[in-house]
Amino acid sequence: MEFHSPLATVSVSRFENGVAQSQTDALAIEEPLEIRLDYQVGDLPRVQKSISITMRTPGHDFDLALGFLVTEGILTPGLLAQDQVVSTAYCGPTQPHLGHSNVVKIVLAPQVKFNLGTLERSFYTTSSCGVCGKASIDALRLKSGAELKLLQKTSIRLAKNSIPELPQRLLEAQKVFASTGGLHASGLFSSAGELSILREDVGRHNALDKVIGWAFQKNQLPLDTSILVLSGRISFELVQKAAMAGIPIIVAVGAPSSLAVQLAEEANITLVGFTRGQRFNVYTGGDRIV
Repeated sequence: MEFHSPLATVSVSRFENGVAQSQTDALAIEEPLEIRLDYQVGDLPRVQKSISITMRTPGHDFDLALGFLVTEGILTPGLLAQDQVVSTAYCGPTQPHLGHSNVVKIVLAPQVKFNLGTLERSFYTTSSCGVCGKASIDALRLKSGAELKLLQKTSIRLAKNSIPELPQRLLEAQKVFASTGGLHASGLFSSAGELSILREDVGRHNALDKVIGWAFQKNQLPLDTSILVLSGRISFELVQKAAMAGIPIIVAVGAPSSLAVQLAEEANITLVGFTRGQRFNVYTGGDRIV
């Protein structure tokens, strides 16, 4: 069973017009999550290895762990989840304030093959940076380039008049953000503007991994008929994760980085940023905007 515990309350002194009042404030919880992998290589004994520690908002931890494995190339989009993953479960000591542990173990099926070099690096990701601890941006980018074939050409199109509505619909569905103002969100929409899934997290990359992990468990990868909507800026790592999941269109409230635009161009991803009110910028893939 997976648990959800996104909020904490603290006492604060709130000042207004120079006058202080004692009140309580709701905060998004930030806790470490260790992802452990149980796998087998050939006829050798099974191996258990810790492959990531990420600072996240507890809740949908299994989605987060599985999405991370997809975007790191360990799990394969397009193959059935049940053929790749034997089990996903919490392990380790229970945290009393959460009701579960901060460790998730994923047991891979014996037939799952992946590049062992992926596990040679020690992954450490903070809530603000999804690529900290990796060997280098160049190494990650080269890996992405070799696997962008997952993003097939798709017939999906997005009406320009519907673009400004998407971030507003995302915001309206952000229940925890409404309480704390401190979380990022990733959401999948149809071309008709219908929200399929939304995940929130203190880390923008975690929120997207949670979305991708959810889709993986539903056997919906690649997401080549979906639109990804982001509550903040567009970083390189978010475009990389979207490409690994086969997402053809990204719409974001914030600005993209130069590497994000470059990778989106290479991956044939439509990238829309600065979506505020009736204004937005189309950086790549404008042929899908009709």
